[in-house]
Amino acid sequence: MLPEFDWPMRVAAALLAAGLLTLFAARAVQRDRRELVRFRRYRSTARRQTMMRKWLIESFVLFGGASLLVLLLVSPVVTPLLQAAQAVAPIAWLREALGGGLGTGLLVGGLLAVGILTIIGARSARREGGVIMLGNIAALLPRNRPELGWGAALSVNAGVVEEALFRLALPALLAIVTGEPLSAFALAALVFGALHAYQGWVGVAATTVVGLLMTVLYVVSGSIILAMLVHALFDLRTLVVIPMAVYRVHEVPGTVKFPKPLAVAAAIDAADQAEDVTDSAP
Repeated sequence: MLPEFDWPMRVAAALLAAGLLTLFAARAVQRDRRELVRFRRYRSTARRQTMMRKWLIESFVLFGGASLLVLLLVSPVVTPLLQAAQAVAPIAWLREALGGGLGTGLLVGGLLAVGILTIIGARSARREGGVIMLGNIAALLPRNRPELGWGAALSVNAGVVEEALFRLALPALLAIVTGEPLSAFALAALVFGALHAYQGWVGVAATTVVGLLMTVLYVVSGSIILAMLVHALFDLRTLVVIPMAVYRVHEVPGTVKFPKPLAVAAAIDAADQAEDVTDSAP
């Protein structure tokens, strides 16, 4: 069970959480309104790599630093929070049902199924000339071999620092405020989804679902390392495997104009035009 928290501690935790969320929201707006608009217009791979490197450093410092700072302050809450969530009846039943190796088998089977479906989808997408994506992320995909390394680095970094923040640090901080485990984990997952607003509402919905699935994986398994690994693999699929399998970017040594996915091309053009209008407004 969670320990009892006095009101001064709850108020301090609420203020710290509000400050972090304000900082994250400001970064999201900055990235959405300015950096992503510029990034979509870049044709030089050198400029794109510079921006990717900037995002990698910022994510590592901001999310990694925030998670480390918060964990130093609330580390005694992390284990009791996990235990309290695991004691909730549906989760306890699920943990028992997945015991005895069944959970491991299902996880491995699920990853294999995703891999097979990715291969099938990549072959189909090559024939059709593009791939359908959830969210406005087409411009973020690496366009050539030099950019693939940054895509891989961003994926691994996201798997580590985002899981540390949104599955360990932030839920523990929010649990001090709410005094209840499930709401703390759910709120952290919602924040995780909301910070992907640059992907559009479809991207927010998709990343919120992913965040909730990562939360379930962590709580049921009790392993943050497993959640980090699955998160990193999921991002590597998007930022490395799909560009290589569908668009053969590993065979491209320099800058090329990247084909837009069929289902989102018109939406991306419309969004870019709207952003141009917004940027030019006084």
